[in-house]
Amino acid sequence: MDLQDALATAIEYEHRVRDHYAESAKKATDPVAQRVFAILAREEQGHVEYLDARLQEWKTTGVVNVVELKTILPSLTQVQQAAKKGLKSAPVVPVSKTEIDFLKEALELERRTSAFYQDLVAKLEPANRALFARFLEIEEGHVTIVQAEIDAIAGHGHWFDFMEFSLEK
Repeated sequence: MDLQDALATAIEYEHRVRDHYAESAKKATDPVAQRVFAILAREEQGHVEYLDARLQEWKTTGVVNVVELKTILPSLTQVQQAAKKGLKSAPVVPVSKTEIDFLKEALELERRTSAFYQDLVAKLEPANRALFARFLEIEEGHVTIVQAEIDAIAGHGHWFDFMEFSLEK
């Protein structure tokens, strides 16, 4: 796959995931679920914008500069630490099957997206791998976050609300 095709395909993946989160935020009934899905949709929109800018750069100049890709979500370590802390003291709140289904679908989308980036990083020319390596790292974090949400809801009846984190590095 050449770089332009890789960028276009990555944009398609990011659109699918973003659209799922945005729809889930609209349809969710739990306010925390709405917030979680909205944050994830914003994160994915940032990916779309980043990839669109790189694709435009490629079309205009024939070169893509690897610009830092930031995330608005907490690191994997922060998620794991908060999950341990939160699971001990969180109140039990019933969550609808619809919201669990949204998360299960999101988990599958995130897994497919991670697999796509993993394959891309392995197969692209070495000069173009760095552009997508950070995506792989971030998407694997998304898989962990969504799985943590499912585990928290299924096992303990509450949302793991990662909005408590300071998103400043």
